[in-house]
Order: sequence, then C-alpha cells, then structure tokens
Amino acid sequence: MSGSVSVVRPASKEPEAVAALAVAAKSSTTFEIDQPVIPEPRASRFLFALVHSDLCAKAAWCYQSTQWRAILKTLLTDGTTAMICYRLMQWARRWKLLPLEMLFNKWNVLFCNCIIGRGAEFGPAFVLVHSTGIVINGQVRGGEHVYIEHQVTIGAERRQSPILDDDVFVGAGAKIIGPVTIGAGAKIGANAVVIRDVPANATAVGVPARLIDRHSARD
Repeated sequence: MSGSVSVVRPASKEPEAVAALAVAAKSSTTFEIDQPVIPEPRASRFLFALVHSDLCAKAAWCYQSTQWRAILKTLLTDGTTAMICYRLMQWARRWKLLPLEMLFNKWNVLFCNCIIGRGAEFGPAFVLVHSTGIVINGQVRGGEHVYIEHQVTIGAERRQSPILDDDVFVGAGAKIIGPVTIGAGAKIGANAVVIRDVPANATAVGVPARLIDRHSARD
C-alpha cells in the first residue's frame, strides 16, 4: 500500500517582516516630527552675559573684587570701552548687521586706538587691561579668560592666525604672529615675539620668544 506524504511548508514571514518595517518606519518618522522644538536663547542675553563676564573678570583683575562698586569703577577704566565695543561688534556680526558691525569696529579704532578684526572671536571674560595700540587680526580665536595689555599685536602670517587657549595672559608690547597655539594658562612676557607654539602653563619671553618656566594651573 503506497501512501502519499504531504510536506507542509512554513508560511513565509516576508509579508510580516515588511509590515513590521513599515510600522517601525512610520513610528520613527512620527517621533522625529513630534519632537519638541527647543527655542534658542536670545542673542541679546548672550550679549549681556558676555559683557557682564568681561566686566567681572576685569574688576577681579584690577580690584580683586566683583562687587558692584568694583564693576562701576571698571566701567570708567581704560580699555573697558574697547571691550564693550568689541562685544557689540560681535553681536552685530552674529545678526548680520553689517553697518552696525563696521560702526563699532571703527568706533574702536577712532576713539579707543584699538583695532580688533571683525571676525575675531573670544570667549567669556575677555579683558583688555589697556586698549591703546592693540591690533588683533580678524581670524584670531581665543578661549575664556584671555587678558591682553597695551601695544599687543596678534596677527596673521600667510592668512594663518594664532589660537589662544583659556587663561592666557599677553604682556605689554608682545607680538604673536602666524599659525601658533598658546596653551591654556600660558603667559607671554612684555615685548616678546612669539612665532612658535607655547605649551600650556608655560611662560615665554624674549625675541624670538623662548620658554623660561613651566608652572601649574594654580600658580
């Protein structure tokens, strides 16, 4: 007696897989669309925060205090007007207000004897101890707590400009030229000419600048 054996093939799972992928794609798309949009902080708040940080840093530098009386005295010191004009120029550039950007730039040149290129970027607590004779190229980039004295030049060489890290001090008459990096916590002595990188927490003096000291960040 011969019998026929029927082979039962498992049902194809391809339609289920396709359906699952379709559901996943739909849910992921919906998730992206339904994400809440977080509004960006107003640029004016950035402006006031930056100016406030600059004034506090300069008050602490000049008067070892950030109380309102020290900040009021700081507003009347040399270099503060140039700092505020720079921040206003930054704000106008961020908003693409070219006439205002150029106005604040020229105001610094004419009334503060200070040239800061319109593209220069410094973080919070940017301090011009004295502004007379300062020249900063528009491609310079600086971090937080950068302190600059008078007659300082931070300029480009072959369209390449310096980068200053956080907590950098640049003494009177110093020159920092070309594609060099000034490390965090470094100090540049008066009248030094820096054409090579300065490592973090180092002090550079002389023409051309040479390293004379490596100090800790707490010094």
